[in-house]
Amino acid sequence: MEFNPTRMCELLVGLPEVEVRGVLDEPGVPLRVHVESRADQRWCKACGVRGRLKDWASVELVDLPCFGRPTRLVWHKQRWRCAEPACPAGSWTVVDPRIAWPRAALTDRAGRWATVQVGRGGRSVHEVAVELGCDWHTVNNAVIAYGEALLAADVDRVGAVDALGLDETLFFRKGPKRTKQWATSVVDVGGPGRPGRLIEMIEGRTATKVSEWIDARPEPWREVIRFGVLDMSGPYRKVFNDSLGHLTQVADPFHVVRHANTKLDEARRRLQNETLGHRGRKDDPLYRSRRLLTKGHERLDERGNEKLVGFLEAGDPKGEVRMTWHAKETIRGLYAIDDPDQAATYIDELIADMAEPSMPPEVQSLAGTLRRWRDHIIAWHTARVTNGPTEAANNLIKRIKRIGFGFRKFRHYRVRALLYAGRPNWDLLATITPR
Repeated sequence: MEFNPTRMCELLVGLPEVEVRGVLDEPGVPLRVHVESRADQRWCKACGVRGRLKDWASVELVDLPCFGRPTRLVWHKQRWRCAEPACPAGSWTVVDPRIAWPRAALTDRAGRWATVQVGRGGRSVHEVAVELGCDWHTVNNAVIAYGEALLAADVDRVGAVDALGLDETLFFRKGPKRTKQWATSVVDVGGPGRPGRLIEMIEGRTATKVSEWIDARPEPWREVIRFGVLDMSGPYRKVFNDSLGHLTQVADPFHVVRHANTKLDEARRRLQNETLGHRGRKDDPLYRSRRLLTKGHERLDERGNEKLVGFLEAGDPKGEVRMTWHAKETIRGLYAIDDPDQAATYIDELIADMAEPSMPPEVQSLAGTLRRWRDHIIAWHTARVTNGPTEAANNLIKRIKRIGFGFRKFRHYRVRALLYAGRPNWDLLATITPR
């Protein structure tokens, strides 16, 4: 085979229908590859007359690294003008999306590569920008352009949803007072044998904004949703009542038990102040029992159980903390019942017992919460779905926020989160047109 250095150089560049003019290698700066497109675009699209060469225009684009070095592709583009004086087309420049899209700062392949690295791989924009030898905005603009196009093209990403989960996640803190700005995660929590998936990120956590998004979905999609999982949040319960009134609302078991643990902690702190007149200190019995109290009883070995009993005998003379602890364990026992009817009887008796005037105030408050959320708690015994996948999606979202060192624009936050946690079909990336 005859060695053709020009052809070999074009193969190394790896772009279709380009002629390599040369490579400029200067120390301390990116490698520059000068190319010219061989695509024949001299014919006027307005009148069909053969155009005349007007001049040349050079565009420098950020390309993929070459041999471990940042690289620039210098594209020398012909500018043509129509030979027909009456033609309104005037002049035009060669366009080839296979090399780069109009007004893009990266080559097409570099833009798609950066989107995979940042979106699928979870790398920081700064890290990818350093590898490409360009600034942060160049990479971020490409990721947003290709990422939004990919999410829009993947129409099958959000299929039929059986159980929908809603939860909040912190967006950022705004202003001198560091006011918290929130976002809402909408998650297909799946079910037995089905993995969860982040569907959407909505700015804010008010019922109005989330309801607006749900109301904008197709009616057939909304009608097939059977369960709505929430963390005993009032605004999200309102969302389900207003926009998805047909579904069964399910209170997440983890948050129910966590609320009981919160009341237990409140009782411990109150008794601490009443008996000793100060907040917990390291030698105080109730303070030393704080971790043992929140553990499940079955997780305590014999030594741990003896320690807990000793701490309560020393620091809980009225038995109020012990009673609140028993209430918490009784609520946990609710989820060991398989039959929904038995669970309904169980929780009704539990609410009646906990509401007795002789009970500690924290237990009575817990009874009121169980009464308000009774139907939602019992619904778990039928649905068997939780907000666990929603919390898992929030963990992935928070990872993206840590990698990005925070976000200020919700658009960037949303796209990055959906690319990483929403699991789009990345095979479509090769077919999309960046927005």
